[in-house]
Amino acid sequence: MELYLDSANLKEIEEGFKLGFLDGLTTTPTFMQREGITDIDGTIVKLSKIVPVLQIEALGNTAEEILKEAERQLALGLDKNKTVFKIPVSLEGVRACKMLRNKGLLVNVHLVYTLQQAYMAMQAGATYVCPLVGRLQDQGHDALALVEQCVDAVEYYGYDTKIMFSSVRNVEHVRNAINIGVHTITVPLKIMKQLTENNFTTVGTEQFIADTRLMTVRVKEAINGINPLVTADTNIADATIKLTEYGFGAITVVDKNNQAIGVFTDGTLRRLIAEKGRDILSKKLSDLSFSAPFSIETSALLNDASVLFKKTNVDTLLVTENGKPVGMLDIQDMK
Repeated sequence: MELYLDSANLKEIEEGFKLGFLDGLTTTPTFMQREGITDIDGTIVKLSKIVPVLQIEALGNTAEEILKEAERQLALGLDKNKTVFKIPVSLEGVRACKMLRNKGLLVNVHLVYTLQQAYMAMQAGATYVCPLVGRLQDQGHDALALVEQCVDAVEYYGYDTKIMFSSVRNVEHVRNAINIGVHTITVPLKIMKQLTENNFTTVGTEQFIADTRLMTVRVKEAINGINPLVTADTNIADATIKLTEYGFGAITVVDKNNQAIGVFTDGTLRRLIAEKGRDILSKKLSDLSFSAPFSIETSALLNDASVLFKKTNVDTLLVTENGKPVGMLDIQDMK
């Protein structure tokens, strides 16, 4: 099934065709007017150089006028093998379709609302026949049944025509088009962007990325470069200030030889105040008893850190290099 972008917004068009697999672009005078375009010919020429196939409107009250307009547009420098002229279905429109096809030009007979209209376009040799699904549904019609009937007619009678599913309003329309077996669909970019979205896919992808990070990133690459240290003779009030300054929930307490003797955390602070009151703030860190800090070397993988976090049930690990404290690894750094 061919996939076309339906737009006249240059930014959208450039973004969409970066995908690399769109078959072409459909656009309308209405789209151009909404985008504030006044130089229609200039825009058409510009778009023809961006997209593989460009489908543009050829308007006129008679078949001869439609043919003349198509020839005028070709004279702008368009490639007849990469340009499809869109013609609203009518008696003059299908006559023009036949005239253009006799000259080897590509034609999309669109604004199709009935099987009879589609049949006339097929019989006239239309390259594409384009029912407008969204608009038909807005009017209460069974648009999907019409599209299916058009596809069946092409297959049953052997017409060399592609049925284009247009006026796409939601991702469900794309699923409908696939199920019906249309030959072409033209989709707005905002809908196209939703076609690969799925919450389960997102969750699974994020898990793969997180697990890969654990197995490939080392601790030294995950820490932020801040080494929150205080000496043991620092009083608890100043240590509390340091907690805020460093932006960690923990700081490393070192002795005069810069060897880690423990970790002072905001949790420890709250417990001390709850047990001993505000007077504890005047005490020194050396007055406290510290357990050996849970630490990990900079060369370790994050996977090792993850295991240690789960085993110790702490939120922050002391990071060392050759036994010397060089920073802190917070559990949030694992993400």
